[in-house]
Amino acid sequence: MINGGKLKMRDFKSKFRVAIVVLIAIWIGIAGLYGLSKPISNGCAMTYMYPTYIPISTPKNVSFSKYGLYLYHEGWRHVDFNEHIKQLRGVPLLFIPGNGGSYKQVRSIAAESDRAFQGGPLDGNFYQASPSLGEGVDIDLTEIPLPSKYTSMLDWFAVDLEGEHSAMDGRILQEHAEYVVYAIHRILDLYKESRDARAKEGAPTSGSLPKSVILVGHSMGGFVARAAIVHPHLRKSSVETVLTLSTPHQSPPLALQPSLGDYYAHVNQEWRKGYEVQTSQAGHHLSDPFLSHVVIVSISGGYNDYQVRSKLQSLDGIVPHTHGFMISSTGMKNVWLSMEHQVILWCNQLVVQVSHTLLSLIDTKTSQPFRDVRQRIGIFMKMLHSGIPQDFISSRQLPPVQKANHFPNHNGKGSRVPGTSSCPSNTQWSEDGLEKDLYIQTNTVTVLAMDGRRRWLDIQKLGSDGKNHFVFVTNLSPCSGVRLHLWPERGTSASDFSANKRVLEVTSKMVHIPSGPAPRQIEPGSQTEQASPSAVFWLGPADMHGFRFLTISVAPRPTVSGRPPPATSMGVGQFFNPEDGEQVFSPYRLISSLYLKKEMYLKENHPLTLNLTFSISLGLLPISLSLKTTGCGIKKSEFSDEESGDLETSRLCRLRCFPPVALAYDATSGLHVFPNLYSETIVVDSSPALWASSRESDETTVLLLLDPHCSYKATSGVSVSAAAGRFLIIYFSQIVGLSVSVVFFALMRQAYAWELDQPIPSMLSAVESNLRMPRPFVFLAALPILFAVLFSCLNSQSVAPPISFFIVSILCYVFANGVVVLLISLSQLFFYLAGTAQVKKRWQIWDGSFRSFASTKVVRIIRANSLLITALVAVALVWLVHPALGLFVLLSSHALCCYSAMSSFLMASFRSHVRDKDFYETGNVGGSGSLQFESKYDGEISKLFPVKETHTSSPESTRSYGDTQLELFHHRHGLLVLHLLAASMFVPSLVAWFQRIGVGQSFPWFWDSVLCTGVILHGICDSKPEFNFFLFPIPGIPLWEIRLSFAYLLAGYFSYLSALALAPYRAFYAMAVIGIVSFTFRIIQRRKRKNGETYHRSRKHSHRN
Repeated sequence: MINGGKLKMRDFKSKFRVAIVVLIAIWIGIAGLYGLSKPISNGCAMTYMYPTYIPISTPKNVSFSKYGLYLYHEGWRHVDFNEHIKQLRGVPLLFIPGNGGSYKQVRSIAAESDRAFQGGPLDGNFYQASPSLGEGVDIDLTEIPLPSKYTSMLDWFAVDLEGEHSAMDGRILQEHAEYVVYAIHRILDLYKESRDARAKEGAPTSGSLPKSVILVGHSMGGFVARAAIVHPHLRKSSVETVLTLSTPHQSPPLALQPSLGDYYAHVNQEWRKGYEVQTSQAGHHLSDPFLSHVVIVSISGGYNDYQVRSKLQSLDGIVPHTHGFMISSTGMKNVWLSMEHQVILWCNQLVVQVSHTLLSLIDTKTSQPFRDVRQRIGIFMKMLHSGIPQDFISSRQLPPVQKANHFPNHNGKGSRVPGTSSCPSNTQWSEDGLEKDLYIQTNTVTVLAMDGRRRWLDIQKLGSDGKNHFVFVTNLSPCSGVRLHLWPERGTSASDFSANKRVLEVTSKMVHIPSGPAPRQIEPGSQTEQASPSAVFWLGPADMHGFRFLTISVAPRPTVSGRPPPATSMGVGQFFNPEDGEQVFSPYRLISSLYLKKEMYLKENHPLTLNLTFSISLGLLPISLSLKTTGCGIKKSEFSDEESGDLETSRLCRLRCFPPVALAYDATSGLHVFPNLYSETIVVDSSPALWASSRESDETTVLLLLDPHCSYKATSGVSVSAAAGRFLIIYFSQIVGLSVSVVFFALMRQAYAWELDQPIPSMLSAVESNLRMPRPFVFLAALPILFAVLFSCLNSQSVAPPISFFIVSILCYVFANGVVVLLISLSQLFFYLAGTAQVKKRWQIWDGSFRSFASTKVVRIIRANSLLITALVAVALVWLVHPALGLFVLLSSHALCCYSAMSSFLMASFRSHVRDKDFYETGNVGGSGSLQFESKYDGEISKLFPVKETHTSSPESTRSYGDTQLELFHHRHGLLVLHLLAASMFVPSLVAWFQRIGVGQSFPWFWDSVLCTGVILHGICDSKPEFNFFLFPIPGIPLWEIRLSFAYLLAGYFSYLSALALAPYRAFYAMAVIGIVSFTFRIIQRRKRKNGETYHRSRKHSHRN
């Protein structure tokens, strides 16, 4: 009784563990899908155009007949195609669409490029440009001039790739790259043909022919552009500049097909080699790097791009910082928005900025793109980067004190500091006409109007008591609206001081941030809500060293006749101690906020900046943050009860306090700005806790700008649906690979039971056994993670913080177990229902026709050699048609065997029940009851599922047969689940293959066919549980035995590590190796039998079917 109670308790715990795992998977899946299905408001303006697509003829000797090349023309007037092509004089650009994309997607950026050329460069401003381009890059952006006018227009070409799904198949990617190489050559030749045609007609042919084409690729089109650049047939220096939009550079978004992953690895490796200096064995310089002239910039869509994460779009490890960088649209100048994968093509704010950036790359002297790499990379950074330095938010001392070279330490010698400049003389106002100066006596200074006054702040007095940092937020434009100076001592004009005591203007250190919509003015002269800040200015103690005063000079209010006065002008500055505004959100605090919101109260006169450090990245646990204004120096007793309510207080305070702003920085995706932050979900597009993640990506720093005149109630909590959605987006590839490892571990448990002469457990029981604590779970789930960390340490590779990496990887493993359990349960239920229908003789409707069909000679031959025929058909499809079709044939074989075994087991169970009942009721007199039962049922089941079995009259023999069939079902069911995952990984490639039927087919990639052949051999050679060991005869050494359970264990570990590396397609290597080794051993075994040498593991009974 005690043992029975323990067994029941153990069974209950096992089922409870499995139920918890399944519930976790279902909960995360449903919450994630709900979060991802919510509509997205991106704030993008629509782009409008009048497109015309001019086809470019293809020579007859070119084999790319199914693809096409087009030239874009903007305008509503009809143009003559031939004449328009003849007048080509601009700079050629080639647009490459992405997965399933169209050449017509070029229309938005091409139309805006035409408008930008006609309208001229953007209006200049005096905000700070980016002070740093990254490690190893030393370029002063103040020395990079931008054109005052555009001298050459952009000629946009686009390739028509028939909308093929290049993200799903490696061969399609390769063919696209080959056609792009042809298109580049065709475009360059077209300019020469056009010039020759004009020369024949006597038209002017001034200017030089273009020598290179600028490539612009969206999604997979960006990777196709990179693949074309390293293609051996591409002309030298025919591509020097590449711009990609939402392109996965590190790995495919769905790294499921082996050839796709291998092609990615090959192209990336070629790019790494392309930037290596060629040297001799003695170390002498031989030649410049092959790609030394190529500049590439990757633009990501940010956290709203669910298809391609910013981590995949990074160029780190592929392109050096001197030749390329990635920037998120959330941190782009004049954009500041996150957008979906397709929206990035037409978002007006982005395409306008990109158009002006591309036009700025053209040298006004030669009307061709600059050849100098530093010039091009500097223009890209100056036009795209927001100007906010990376350490502005990420460091608690903002910016770091050690950067004292931003301003001069006043040592008697004044000098012009790089990165700072005075306002030009042609600005609209001069300091000589300022009104009476104001001398500020408090730590906080406020500007409520453009009053034409200069405010003096005593650095020594106001910056005491540790408040040695100064921050100023405003919506006034630098130079034209406000100016800031550092003074060695008080004076009336900068000319009052000698050369060794210079007054330094630091206005250009203001950095631009996006502002919310301007407040509406009900009527002229009425008070409006405070405007949103549009600039931030920061000085540290090292920056102000050697100076006594800081002045803020505000321009007089402009008067425009016939127009209402401008919206409210504002500016708030403060001396403060950064430590007073620091808040650290620990992991416990963040996780507990999943179910309990956290509140924080800020009283009036709080620090203007709050530095919030989240120990877990907001890319994984987005925070829902709401700020409610609770006061702004207004006493409630002055109003009635109705007026002093929360709504009235909030309305009145908005007239006095500027809207809060949040600036979040992530090491992967960069800057994210959230203006008008009253209620917002703060999320960044980071990928924390991955094997290749950096330590910086594990946390997020948020800088809140809050008006110190107001008090706030801040409520924060992790958004469950957003967190679940981010989990699915970030770790999908990892979960796929871990699911394969879970199945391998379950197969290991089955093979190990057979080797110990124990009943083969079901897949569900095997998965449950591997979840037991502590030994199985630690050995299978935790040990591979330790291997990954150890491997990174030995290879001096960066690794994510071990704790977060371990916890997230374990969570992904648990989720993968839940997915596999659901898959096993559903498939097992299907076979049970099918087998039950068979036992209840629902097949008798077609029984007669089936008997006649089954009796034919062809069917008898197929049934006698089912494994051989299955292997031949599957392998033929794998090599000649598509690998997925061969895997589906293998799945059909597994499914038929499972159906047969389950039906036989259910029939045997039914017979056993009837026999037991008849045996005890009749006393087994002469065994007549049992014999009658056999004569009634035995013949019918054997006609459909014949088995070789020695029948006896005892119930024990029938139970043995039923148990044997059940074990056979468990074994083939495990193989079915494994190969179902393998076939599913080839489904995207199969979809792309179906799309190309009739257009032009080719044989599958050799490597895909080899691996899938190995998978098929695994399913055929290990189809019976007795084939579960390998023996390798070595001369002079006893037979070396490697059991299949050990092979499955190694395969599970390999798949686990491949999943952590975001390369789940490598699981095919493990399946193929096991299949090839099994096939090899079967051949050796057969030859030994012919020679009379037999060896096999003994077992009480075998499974013959």
